[in-house]
Amino acid sequence: MAEKACVKRLQKEYRALCKEPVSNVVARPLPNDILEWHYLLEGSDGTPFAGGYYYGKIKFPPEYPFKPPGISMTTPNGRFMTQKKICLSMSDFHPESWNPMWSVSSILTGLLSFMMDTSPTTGSVTTTAEEKQKLAKSSLAFNCKNPTFRKLFPEYVENYEQQLAAQQSAEQAAPASVQEQNFEPSLKKRGTKEEPKNVEVPKEVNNQRQRSFPSWLLLLLVFIFGGVMALPLLQL
Repeated sequence: MAEKACVKRLQKEYRALCKEPVSNVVARPLPNDILEWHYLLEGSDGTPFAGGYYYGKIKFPPEYPFKPPGISMTTPNGRFMTQKKICLSMSDFHPESWNPMWSVSSILTGLLSFMMDTSPTTGSVTTTAEEKQKLAKSSLAFNCKNPTFRKLFPEYVENYEQQLAAQQSAEQAAPASVQEQNFEPSLKKRGTKEEPKNVEVPKEVNNQRQRSFPSWLLLLLVFIFGGVMALPLLQL
């Protein structure tokens, strides 16, 4: 059971974190156990961890702040082993270096800084930048499968589900747009008349058209000519 000073100290630190959040760090205690905190670290820009969300636990001893906590990480990350205690100067691996003035925010800030480093320690692993980037992209999806994470960090779960819904909508809309693009040419072929092409007429056909003379016009000219010739006879 936690000592009264421990409970009072952790309650104070939680209020401070809520009032003045720390960049890239979120931490919340279990509703029924203030000695167990769950944290979420966001990968720093310009590092292989950028875009990643790293979920883990801090377990405080009943004697906190006079004894250091144990720290572990749950999300696969490429830097630390999962579900294993991480060796830090602020963790229970080194009680001799622990400072009671350190708080939850300073512990997690130190953890995030050490995570961006490449120094080996107990609980660390060695992976390539590509492997870390791949794990960063899948980190939030991994976290959202954890029931405790879903209860303590509902806003991140909601954000993930919105991203997933938007992605699914985009995938469903993409085939429809492709079908429309493929259907447009067929509509043009069916519903649009082709413009008449200029067909070149052979010279022989043009000559025949020029030579042909209507027979009725020839008869009319003969009739008019006969009438003109008959005028002098009518005057006699």
